[in-house]
Amino acid sequence: MGMLKTRRLSVPAILTFGDSAVDVGNNDYLPTIFKANFPPYGRDFVNHKATGRFCNGKLATDITADTLGFTTYPPAYFSPHASGKNLLIGANFASAASGFDDKTAILNHAIPLSQQLQYYKEYQAKVAKAAGSKKATSILKDALYIVSAGSSDFVQNYYVNPLLNKQYTPDQYSSYLVGIFSTFIKDLYGLGARRIGVTSLPPLGCLPATVTLFGFHKSGCVSRINNDAQGFNKKINSAANNLQKQLPGLKIAVFDIFKPLYDLVRAPSNYGFVEARKGCCGTGTVETTGIFVQSQVSGNL
Repeated sequence: MGMLKTRRLSVPAILTFGDSAVDVGNNDYLPTIFKANFPPYGRDFVNHKATGRFCNGKLATDITADTLGFTTYPPAYFSPHASGKNLLIGANFASAASGFDDKTAILNHAIPLSQQLQYYKEYQAKVAKAAGSKKATSILKDALYIVSAGSSDFVQNYYVNPLLNKQYTPDQYSSYLVGIFSTFIKDLYGLGARRIGVTSLPPLGCLPATVTLFGFHKSGCVSRINNDAQGFNKKINSAANNLQKQLPGLKIAVFDIFKPLYDLVRAPSNYGFVEARKGCCGTGTVETTGIFVQSQVSGNL
C-alpha cells in the first residue's frame, strides 16, 4: 500500500475535459438527448446502475484513477457531489456530444469546451476555499489534466453538416480543430496546468454508427473516415510537440488510441473479446441510444 500512497500523492487530483468518452454524468443535468442515465448503461459498473457514463462499465479515465491509487472518482462537476472536500481529488467537466468546436456542443445542447474552461476557473476558486490557496495551488500544479475530444466534431457535426463539409475539406477542418486545441492547452497552462494527457481520435470509420450511416451497407470500416482520423492525429501530435517546446515546464502526452482500437476491431479474439462491431449499450439501427459516437468505443472495450 505504501507504493499506492506515494503514487496517490504524486497525482493529487484528476481534471477531465471533453466529450462522451470521458463524461461521467454531467449530461444527466442538461436538457439534451445525449444521456446515459438508464439501462443497459452501467450494467457492469459498481452497483450495476447507470451513472451517466456512456459505457457498460468503467471509462478509461476511471481505470487511470484506479491505477494512480484513487479510491473514489472525481465527480461530474454538475452533480450534487461536486462540492467542498470532494473537489480536492479533481472534477470532471466533460459533456457528451461536445468537441473542440463550440458549435458541435451548441448543436447538441452539450457543454462547449470554452464553457468547460470557465467551470474549471470556478472550480479553482472552490478548491482554494476548501483547502486554502497554498494547498490549492499545489493540487492544481501536480494534478493530471485529461483532454478527450474531436470524435463528435467529425461524426456528429462535420460529416452530417453539408454547410460545414462544403466550407472545409476534412484536412482543413482538422487544422481548425487543432488550432482550438492549441489555444485551449495554452489557456489551461496559463491557469496552472503542467501535466496534460490528450487522447488521439479512435478509428472513427469503425464505429458501428459510422459503418451504418456512411458505410453504404458494407460491413467493414469506412476507410476514408479512418484516414481523416489519422490525418487529425498527425496534426495533434505535431501541435503537442510544439506546445511542449513553447511552454516551460509543460509535460504533455498524446495517448495514441487509434492503433490498439483498430487492431481490436480487426481481430477481437486476439484480445479476449467476442464482439467488436456492436455498441455495448446501443439499440436501434445505429447501435446507440441518444448518443452515437464514443459509446461505441468505450462500450466495446
